[in-house]
Amino acid sequence: MKKFKEKYLAGEIAFEEIDDYSQEWGFSDSTDTLREYLGLNAEEEDAWVSVGDEALKELLDEQLRS
Repeated sequence: MKKFKEKYLAGEIAFEEIDDYSQEWGFSDSTDTLREYLGLNAEEEDAWVSVGDEALKELLDEQLRS
């Protein structure tokens, strides 16, 4: 199963769907951390938690451009 990050970078979903993935994780019995569940690395998680959605989106969008 593809994780949020993989689907977003492939253009399969909009960034805003991160909220759905987070909610899905909250109701799941997954032993993954939210970061693992979303497919994020530590830098991406830190930006998301400490700055917000826009910071994470910017990091992911940089990967699309490279």
